[in-house]
Amino acid sequence: MKIVGLSGSIVGSKTRTAMEYTMNSIANNFPSVDVNLIDLADFNIQFSDGRNYLDYSGDTRYVTREIMEADAVIIGTPVFQASIPATLKNIFDLLPEKALLDKVVGIIVTAGSSKHFLMAEQHLKPILAYMKAQIIQTYVFIEEKDFYQKQIINDDVLLRIDRLVDDLITITKTYQSIQKIKAAEYGF
Repeated sequence: MKIVGLSGSIVGSKTRTAMEYTMNSIANNFPSVDVNLIDLADFNIQFSDGRNYLDYSGDTRYVTREIMEADAVIIGTPVFQASIPATLKNIFDLLPEKALLDKVVGIIVTAGSSKHFLMAEQHLKPILAYMKAQIIQTYVFIEEKDFYQKQIINDDVLLRIDRLVDDLITITKTYQSIQKIKAAEYGF
């Protein structure tokens, strides 16, 4: 099983901190799972211009291929202007419409205040549904007060991240088992 963590911003540290904890949780608790954290701050991603994702080169091609080859994706995003950052939206625009078909997707949101709690419901989940993702309905919302010196200090948040990881692994395994049964029915 391959899981890609996507830290969807090129600025700030809170989303990266949350995603590092999440990917470490997967690596420590499920050592057979291949994990890859992609922090968009570390890559030079081209703007989408309508080409097929395979027609891009360099970092853009690497990031899009990693997402396409993953069995599951955990998206970490900050809230900017009550929405997702443009860098994350650009990734979605680079991918094909059905890029997340047969993939389980979990969500972690970092925000300055609780006022943006529903951003994932109103902005992110519709995009993921359009791209055919199997979305884990419960997501982790982390406020600024839950961080101190680039560490998550709220034990409840850490427990919710660990639960998201467990749910992601369980649902991905279950979904893969169902897909194998369906494929066997066709005899290909």
